[in-house]
Amino acid sequence: MTRARLDEILSHFSNATIAVVGDFFLDKYLEIDPALGEVSLETGLEARQVVRVRCQPGAAGTIVSGLCALGVGRVVCIGFIGDDGEGFELVRGLRQMGAETSGLVVRRDRYTPTYCKTLALEAGGVREWERLDTKNREPTPDELNEALVGELHHVVHEAHAVIAQDQVQEPECGVITARLRDALAELAARYPDKVWFGDSRTRMREYRNLMVKPNREECCAAMHPGSPPHDSVGALRCAAELSREVGRPVYLTLGAEGMAVVTPERIQTIPTARLEGELDIVGAGDSATAGIVAALSAGASLGEAAVIGNIVASITVQQIGTTGTATQKQVRERFREFREVWEAG
Repeated sequence: MTRARLDEILSHFSNATIAVVGDFFLDKYLEIDPALGEVSLETGLEARQVVRVRCQPGAAGTIVSGLCALGVGRVVCIGFIGDDGEGFELVRGLRQMGAETSGLVVRRDRYTPTYCKTLALEAGGVREWERLDTKNREPTPDELNEALVGELHHVVHEAHAVIAQDQVQEPECGVITARLRDALAELAARYPDKVWFGDSRTRMREYRNLMVKPNREECCAAMHPGSPPHDSVGALRCAAELSREVGRPVYLTLGAEGMAVVTPERIQTIPTARLEGELDIVGAGDSATAGIVAALSAGASLGEAAVIGNIVASITVQQIGTTGTATQKQVRERFREFREVWEAG
């Protein structure tokens, strides 16, 4: 990819409408100062003292954050939240980014999924303690499934791309249920000119007619459950099998080795920058998704989109203690910094 081609693709981001359907979590950070700890008079246990609270959208919200930071013109959120304070914070965060939230169905019988992350402030920085997770552990009601399918049908005519993000590991308890996957497969077959993209930690193989983006471990586990870890060559074979099953190309992320675009007939490897210093890979896959889909929506080829996904991820992993994003300015600067790598891609 040349710098001129990168600029051309980025210039079209503002024209794109991208819908994100999936599990919207609230990432809630509690910063604790251990030096201020008190002993509870009632229990005798230590009362940790929170000195700062930070909230930001997570899971599907991380993809939305990435799309908005990259300057995508319109980002539409589809999912559900609870009628609770976490839902209020999540919607507020999404709206502050510029995302549209009317497609988030509010339910009194559901929690807003939340990752509560406790961070201890120390002389050398912060140390993460145990995380507290709030998730829905009962199946998603049928009428809520139908409401979400309705929201998807409502926006699909205007969207250039649809991203499905399946974060909840408990079967049928999140947004991307079997009913939603069927609706996605049907719409993807009906509108093949649009970009259809799926992600899932444990059910990647159940998508149909969607491009998918597993990492090495997710891909191999999907195709050969319980098998020993695969090397890169084995992972590429698994990705080719997965592509054959879902009926679309697979973006296989390979960490420091970059990314590969895989079909049953072809493998295209895309290098990435070699970074030094402390890295935080939390959310790197979601940031890569944002870069890939924004690029595809702007007319990029499969390989060009992988290059941009790699660039975006290389920026966000250097943002420590938070789920990072990348702007177009940062993408251009990173391209110039590692120009030989990206041009090779």
